[in-house]
Amino acid sequence: MTIHEILEAKVDQLFAEWKKPDSPGAALAVTRDGEIIYKQSYGMANLEYDISITTTSIFDIASVSKQFAAFAITTLSHDGKLSLDDDIRTYLPDVPDFGPTITIRHLLHHTSGLRDWVQSLVIAGVAMEDVISFKHILKMVRHQKALNFEPGTAYSYSNTGYNLLAEIVERVTGNSFREWTDANIFKPLAMTNTHFHDDHQMILKNRAYSYQAVENGEFKHAVNNTTALGSSSLYSTVEDLAKWILNFDNTQIGEQTVIEQMHQRGVLNNGEQISYAFGLNIGEYRGLETVGHSGSWRGFRSHLMRFPDQKFGVVILCNLDTFNPLRLAEKVADLYLADARAPKETSEPEKTVEPAENTKSEPLAPEQLTKFEGDYYTEELDTTYSIRVRGNQLVAQHIRHDDILLTYPEGHFHGDSWFFPEVRFIQDDTGHVTGFKLTGNRVRNLHFEKKTR
Repeated sequence: MTIHEILEAKVDQLFAEWKKPDSPGAALAVTRDGEIIYKQSYGMANLEYDISITTTSIFDIASVSKQFAAFAITTLSHDGKLSLDDDIRTYLPDVPDFGPTITIRHLLHHTSGLRDWVQSLVIAGVAMEDVISFKHILKMVRHQKALNFEPGTAYSYSNTGYNLLAEIVERVTGNSFREWTDANIFKPLAMTNTHFHDDHQMILKNRAYSYQAVENGEFKHAVNNTTALGSSSLYSTVEDLAKWILNFDNTQIGEQTVIEQMHQRGVLNNGEQISYAFGLNIGEYRGLETVGHSGSWRGFRSHLMRFPDQKFGVVILCNLDTFNPLRLAEKVADLYLADARAPKETSEPEKTVEPAENTKSEPLAPEQLTKFEGDYYTEELDTTYSIRVRGNQLVAQHIRHDDILLTYPEGHFHGDSWFFPEVRFIQDDTGHVTGFKLTGNRVRNLHFEKKTR
């Protein structure tokens, strides 16, 4: 066997557990020095019809999509059509005026303070298998009442910001985001199986379906009806994305200044530099600089990773929610870049950690909890939660969610759901509860007003 065949066999071994006729799987492409050096597929694109994944199978690549929206905006900036420091309301006057200016640059670096639509819509009762359209997301932004934080003061990943970037492209160019990216990115690079998916009912040949793992090694279909242009919803193949990777080293589209700017990391108002650039995470793996991004939506998992100094890249697209494509991409890089990478760091012995001072609050008695009971409404998301006492605890109830248990460990309430994490009730001078603020993850200080009977 040649050295190339040996490496390819080792790569295939990394994916061996998914290369079978009764499992979802993945597609892979590896690039080096301006060409695809290996491509392969594993597992099934459709379990109902026994259709195998190929290297031309089309996946929703989720948040890997963001670098294409960033490329579009950066190109328009270099063409003089806009400035990255423009107020977004110059192009999107229907976005509320929150006081402090939100710039296009804030959207690019996730420093705008805009709430992330994923958590916000779940709070509102939207299920991830529902139809979630681009228009639906933009409507949510128009109803936002406050920012998570002042623009530029913090980093908080916001899909919403990238949806607004796609809308800015439409407003500036007069073309739909799909039309502009087709004409200026995908057609010039001959990415013939790539498009931003703006119609969830569109018939799409060679589509890989997404799956979630369930008990006993079984799978279920993870329905995907989302068209979140800019932040996600780019449908592509590993072969097409390999062409995109190669464009960073041998530029066919975009001036070199555009490519260079896409790698400039964001800077907060206090001068702190963050790792996020223009739809790209700038990092390091075993002593080597990396540029990449992960994606996760429904059962789809994706990762695109480049090692710019080695002119090496890996694309992995998966259709099963238990996949970890980042870790697999790193293992592929370990094989091909064995001579360039640093040795793995040895694990340091575990340190004994002194127990922290006990800050646990005394549980509240049922009679103390009754004042929190009531119906709470947020105009921002047009939704209501009912807070009720059950035994010696509070529960938050919503028409489309299972009951959320509220515990009281640290002087305020915590929900046992990822989208409903921390509740701080608001009381007036007389001790009467008037509302609460919901905070946690990518939504902060979302106000709920207690309804009066």
